[in-house]
Amino acid sequence: MKPRKTIAAVLLAVSSLLLVTGCRDSRTIPMENGRPQITIMVGGLEKVIYLPAMLTQQLGNFERNDIDVKLLGEQSGANAETAMLSGDVQGVVGFYDHTIDLQAKEQCIKTVVQFADVPGEVELVSTADAATIKSPADFAGKNLGVTSLGSSTDFLTQALAGQAGLSTSDYTRVKVGAGQTFIAGMNHDGIDAGMTTDPTVAKMVSSGEAQVLLDMRNEEGTRAALGGLYPAASLYMRCETVESHPDIVQKLANAFVQTLQWIDAHTPEEIAAKMPAQYAGGDPELYVKSIRDSIVMFNGDGLMKREGAENVLRILGQYSRNVKPVRDRIDLDATYTNQFVEQALKTTAP
Repeated sequence: MKPRKTIAAVLLAVSSLLLVTGCRDSRTIPMENGRPQITIMVGGLEKVIYLPAMLTQQLGNFERNDIDVKLLGEQSGANAETAMLSGDVQGVVGFYDHTIDLQAKEQCIKTVVQFADVPGEVELVSTADAATIKSPADFAGKNLGVTSLGSSTDFLTQALAGQAGLSTSDYTRVKVGAGQTFIAGMNHDGIDAGMTTDPTVAKMVSSGEAQVLLDMRNEEGTRAALGGLYPAASLYMRCETVESHPDIVQKLANAFVQTLQWIDAHTPEEIAAKMPAQYAGGDPELYVKSIRDSIVMFNGDGLMKREGAENVLRILGQYSRNVKPVRDRIDLDATYTNQFVEQALKTTAP
């Protein structure tokens, strides 16, 4: 009997430890001094497309809603989602399309606040190659820069090329990250064209190193390039987390909606002044320009438009290796919810 008692005692101790630590269980959120402790990974903290994440912290909106949030930077949305699935973080600020891609892999991820109805991405072409690359039809035989394979920039690159009649065997996708690594890739003949965001766009165009081939920072350019809206920057979380902690998710939604409304009511100069000084990269005027060029992407209310979600599914259903085989089985309603934002809008004054 003694060995059995010993085993039972060990199992009880292990179970107790799991209850205390959560064992990276998405249903368990740490608390300290009565406040939820949330860690959110952002697919590039310094990118203007994800500006609402740091701005929410800078404005004090997390604290105002009685929640402690730690923001971590990661240059690739694909890597950020891995951190969330492993339980290292509770949420991700990244592109909505990952929720559909992950459902195709039998993972339930849900967007709870939608920051933008468009990607905010730009396809840049090296000035040296601008004469020969005038549209996606010219991607054949070229090296095209993406953040990483499996990232949203990868999905979008395949969509742009696919709509021009090209398959992935016709060109090469090159992982170049963002910021300085993207710039180095284009300036050292690693890529001929590539997809990136501000402030990298502002830097390369202002310096004359690159030219804009396709601009998806506004609705007009996005509809022209992708046939409709393409909701991108968002806060998404595991479905288990959303279902287990609706009160905490509501606090997050309140904070981000307050920030989106603040953005809508302030100038690029005022927004830049609230951001960490290092985000300007030593050139405050260029940073303001990058915000001005991209700010129209933010929707001001945090709501997902059904039209946009359907267009993302249409595109991934055609060009994503993961989604295409299961396109008809994707439950779009399981990839996002507006319930928290709608509640936030009832209680948050513009």
